[in-house]
Amino acid sequence: MKRQRTLPAVSALLVLSLSLVLTSCGTATDTGTGTGSGSGSGSRSGSDGAASSAEGLSHIHGVGTAGGTLYVATHKGVYTPGPDGQARLVGDRQDDFMGFAVTARGTFLASGHPAPGSDAPADLGLIESTDRGASWTTKSLAGKVDFHALDTAQSASRGAEDVTVFGYDATHGLLRVSLDGVAWEDRAALRALDIAVSPGGPSSPADRATVLATTEQGVVRSTDGGRTFGAPLSPQVVAYVSWAAPDALFGVDPAGVLLRSGDAGATWSRVSTVPGGAPQALTAVDARRILAATQDGVYESADGGATFTRRMTVTTSADGH
Repeated sequence: MKRQRTLPAVSALLVLSLSLVLTSCGTATDTGTGTGSGSGSGSRSGSDGAASSAEGLSHIHGVGTAGGTLYVATHKGVYTPGPDGQARLVGDRQDDFMGFAVTARGTFLASGHPAPGSDAPADLGLIESTDRGASWTTKSLAGKVDFHALDTAQSASRGAEDVTVFGYDATHGLLRVSLDGVAWEDRAALRALDIAVSPGGPSSPADRATVLATTEQGVVRSTDGGRTFGAPLSPQVVAYVSWAAPDALFGVDPAGVLLRSGDAGATWSRVSTVPGGAPQALTAVDARRILAATQDGVYESADGGATFTRRMTVTTSADGH
């Protein structure tokens, strides 16, 4: 029987994870070569966009779906499984997509660093794709911000067109919020790995949304749109969080244990263990469909996390990312 990790051991893993994530920008930033428009593209991995079998899929930062298709944001571009199950590059950009989110209407939002050889600035700011990753345009903050975590809040009263963007700016250790992805307001300063925003927000989600952030001490919560955060809600250490419904908040701890909360993170119950070791990303598409990236694969659950099926294989990155 596998031994359960103690809280100090799990906490140490999260501290290490936070340190690696928050300091890895220096390596990625060095690939930027100028102050271009942010639309420069990197090299392709083949004329058909398929990832080479030697390199494989590694260093994952985000997972999501659009039109039923799985998309995986990585250190070297956004990928999707091809007809043969192999990872295929979407579009021709191989940027380091540090932050990644898919809105309710299928728009991709991302941030990070440009691929080697690109004329884009070292920090991409917020970029957007309305064609599921085939092409990208700069929305704002190019050369100024690197968002390591992105989430959105949709106004229930104003429809899918109205989306408020929440981003954790790892460069400055700051939560930022924008009603349009262009003009930003600075919110709380904190050291976090991931964020999640309450679904089904009120008419003014930017002002009253509940925001959760994962920290070394545990999950912290804001009830004023991220302006202030309280003390950790519980001793439970969580690496990544994703909020599918008001009563279906999912988290995964540094050991890969999937957790669920029905009270906005105050208490957690164990669901299962995601295969493949330590987590790299988590997205709850809804209360039953869960996507999780770990050290050896991208996994999907159709039963609320009770069981998982591997959708894509992940290999260990040669650069240690």
